[in-house]
Amino acid sequence: MKDAAPTAIHLADYRPPNYLIDEVHLRFRLDPCATRVISRIRFRANPDGLDDGNLILDGENLRLIELRIDGIPLTALDYLLTDTHLTVPAARLPGDSFLWEAEVEIAPKDNTALEGLYMSNGMYCSQCEAEGFRKITFYPDRPDVMAPFTVRIDSELPVLLSNGNQTAQGPGFAEWHDPWPKPAYLFALVAGDLRPVSDSFTTMEGKEVALNIWVRPGDEDRCGYAMDALKRSMIWEEKVYRRAYDLDIFNIVAVDDFNMGAMENKGLNIFNSKYVLASPETATDRDFDFIERIIAHEYFHNWTGNRITCRDWFQLCLKEGLTVFRDQQFTEDMRSAPVKRIEDVLQLRTRQFREDAGPLAHNVRPDSYIEINNFYTATVYEKGAEVIRMLRLLVGAEAYDQALQLYFDRHDGQACTIEDWLAVFEDVTARDLSQFKRWYTQAGTPHVTVREHFEDGTYRLTLRQTVPPTPDQPLKEPAVIPVAFGLLSPAGIETHPTRIIELVDPETTIEIDGLAEKPVPSLLRGFSAPVIVDHAPSFGDRALLLAHDTDPFNRWEAGRSLARETLLAMLADGAAPAPAFLDGLARLAADETLDADFRALTLALPSEDDIAQGAVDAGLVPDPTAIHATRKALKETIGRHLKPTLDALYDAMDPGPVYSPDAAQAGKRALRNAALGLTAHLDAGARARAHYDAAGNMTDQLAGFGCLLDIGDPDIAARFYDQWQDDRLVMDKWFLLQVAHAAPEKAVALAETLAGHPLFDWKNPNRFRSLVSGLTVGNPAGFHDPSGAGYAFLADWLIRLDRLNPQTAARMSTAFDTWKRYDADRQALIAAELTRIAGTDGLSPDLGEMIDRMRA
Repeated sequence: MKDAAPTAIHLADYRPPNYLIDEVHLRFRLDPCATRVISRIRFRANPDGLDDGNLILDGENLRLIELRIDGIPLTALDYLLTDTHLTVPAARLPGDSFLWEAEVEIAPKDNTALEGLYMSNGMYCSQCEAEGFRKITFYPDRPDVMAPFTVRIDSELPVLLSNGNQTAQGPGFAEWHDPWPKPAYLFALVAGDLRPVSDSFTTMEGKEVALNIWVRPGDEDRCGYAMDALKRSMIWEEKVYRRAYDLDIFNIVAVDDFNMGAMENKGLNIFNSKYVLASPETATDRDFDFIERIIAHEYFHNWTGNRITCRDWFQLCLKEGLTVFRDQQFTEDMRSAPVKRIEDVLQLRTRQFREDAGPLAHNVRPDSYIEINNFYTATVYEKGAEVIRMLRLLVGAEAYDQALQLYFDRHDGQACTIEDWLAVFEDVTARDLSQFKRWYTQAGTPHVTVREHFEDGTYRLTLRQTVPPTPDQPLKEPAVIPVAFGLLSPAGIETHPTRIIELVDPETTIEIDGLAEKPVPSLLRGFSAPVIVDHAPSFGDRALLLAHDTDPFNRWEAGRSLARETLLAMLADGAAPAPAFLDGLARLAADETLDADFRALTLALPSEDDIAQGAVDAGLVPDPTAIHATRKALKETIGRHLKPTLDALYDAMDPGPVYSPDAAQAGKRALRNAALGLTAHLDAGARARAHYDAAGNMTDQLAGFGCLLDIGDPDIAARFYDQWQDDRLVMDKWFLLQVAHAAPEKAVALAETLAGHPLFDWKNPNRFRSLVSGLTVGNPAGFHDPSGAGYAFLADWLIRLDRLNPQTAARMSTAFDTWKRYDADRQALIAAELTRIAGTDGLSPDLGEMIDRMRA
């Protein structure tokens, strides 16, 4: 029988904890099947707690050995124990302050969910965010209970790590003390046969900090870039936010089996190994970029997440949205700011706009959840960062900095809310942010409709905002939308530089007088707000913006819009691409005043998913098979039309034999490989094959690999496998790219074949995601094959994985979230698979919640 439906948790029901904690002492006696965890916790009554005074502790999958309060053993009559909680009634407690002692046993080897304490290739590893600590011992596992931790680890393993500073070490044990109060989700423990790559950093306060990256033997030579990124992050944090590191040691551990990208545990960051390990031969420029960004993100959490955390999980965006914005700022300073902005917006539109437009839409700060792991979403992270960016734009950089310093000073050591965050800005600026707060409390992507009128030298621009209904929110109120805009003359000269319109009412009109001719507006410069602009400028106006706009984002946006319009016209009636569009691309690609990576982005066509949504917006039912064929046809047309330009770029953009992951070289490789990708079909892959053979780095090798897969080279997959079969991270790419580049009609069969490959370890999240997302994300036409085989493939694997790793299964299920935009036959096939999943006995709350929301 199915388990009873889990109960939703609501923000409105928040209550402070009955008890707070002064100190925590933990002792671990490690054993794969029978680890003993002994806890000594000093509780004190919270004056703001409930009147009942009961001690309520979370605990799951724990074998209880012994309980004591103030040294006195508890019997079964003294407490109530369920599968998820242990409750001691107030009448059984000695007073307002007491010492709680518990001994439990857990089995890390059997923990396939990778939450709590588990094992990865013989190494003990923990993951406690959001609610994993309750699988380690009984505890009030909520972020508003903060305490200093002291940890002793008993084991014969050579490396024993936990949070904070190491205070003792000897044969078979190590002790760690973290003086900074933290919630349980930031607890970490790692034990295993690891090797350190070490360095040091002296803070602006003069403290010398030991830096270590711990990896499996043999991986030491792939940590250099991660260490360099860490040190640059520490410098940047001090320079820009004036925040220094606060412990004697900072440890990073690379782990192969990890559900997330990385985890910011205080002083002991645990990373998915793919975001630490890199060499030119095994990692792409994109991998290096991810490592730089994620290292920075987790380090920045030391202040925005650790020293100041969130009161409850509804406030998750407080730490994640702010820290994503900070890592975006960091990358903008390290690399090309315009390119970084374009890449961030592409991600936002691909992931978050899709989320907002479907059944999984939710507020940046949700009102309720069943399983909090399902809300580590693009809305919380990426849209949350956009909200911070808008706030900084509205108040100005100087006021933003003053507000952040006040935030750090006022709330250090506290668990905070969005209200606390906005209050520091109101106090610094004397500005009422109650309307701005709607960005946190309303789901959906606002639409800004544009109307223009020009008469007698006066230009009138009218902007109207609306937000479509979303699940449980049929009615929306106006938000505060900062619209950055400028004006260009018909000759392409900027006549009015960037200014900000604060759109606060449903409709706003501005007038500009004294113009000799109707201007061309450049709207939403820098993507100043996460909105959809409903505006239909002429082909000529967009061509002018593509050629002359002073705002790099809008220049790229004009080209993107023309490409999308061209694709939709080809899809609807077979129209040929306009020569003016192709000529404009050629001019931009050859423009040496522009960054190479910017030109590469401009040559990249909209994704098949982007085209599908464009079809929906145009009132069409998207046909994934036709979209794939149309996009391929335009790509080939561009290759033929721009061949002389692309050939010249391929030769000119060779960065030379010595590899560097810096922005300049990465940009050259991006443009060179874009030129290769657009022309590979013209010579039956001869250049791509030579490119692959001569590649001295993984970026170039994968570019050639993808081109050869596209043209159906029969030997290239085996050649790649023979070279890289012993490298686990490179083989993830092998699984993904084969399926992503397969002909749509062959993609599912290939995925099924690869799922039976000896190296396909479906219990490893990286390997599972590589294969399955290669189909669901990388090959939409294959996934949406009219037979429904792709839907059945995904459903089968979700059901299987859910029994072992519910968190990863739930996240992968989002491939179904746009199912209602397709034709009736495809909808029926997907609905049947969703029903089959929902009817599975023992379905986890994680996957069950996602399926129920998508079926609603």
